[in-house]
Amino acid sequence: MTTTEDRSAELAAAGLDGQNRTALGRLLNTGSIGYAEEGTDGVMRATIRIPEDELRYEPSILIFPRGGDIELTLINDDKNTHCAVLPSNGDPKFIWLVNHAKGTARLNLDGPGTYYYGSQSGNDEGRGLTGALVMGGEVPDHAKLDRPPQPRP
Repeated sequence: MTTTEDRSAELAAAGLDGQNRTALGRLLNTGSIGYAEEGTDGVMRATIRIPEDELRYEPSILIFPRGGDIELTLINDDKNTHCAVLPSNGDPKFIWLVNHAKGTARLNLDGPGTYYYGSQSGNDEGRGLTGALVMGGEVPDHAKLDRPPQPRP
């Protein structure tokens, strides 16, 4: 088992912490972990950046305390055009991010779980431009099965 610092050092030593080294891109989700902030209106907000020449979302894993309404601000600091196809109840949301652009997406993810997103332009996803939205909390009442309570670990 490795610590976070050891993992980062091992990825760097193996050439897997950036594009055009050992692999064609960054190993999936090797960026940092971020946490959304809940506003007084109940909407959870966070900012995600694409750093220049790094082909990754920062943070690459974003944690939310519960499901609900989300507002994400995406900033492309890169010299290349990227996008984000984001999960949302109903239809996914698409944000086109030309170089040095900024966009905002309003999503609703009402259930706990891990939702993945990525940039589908070119081979961005295949080269590591993917991220995860991790929703905590409980399943909403309207989505629960009508059965007796189950034991929890």
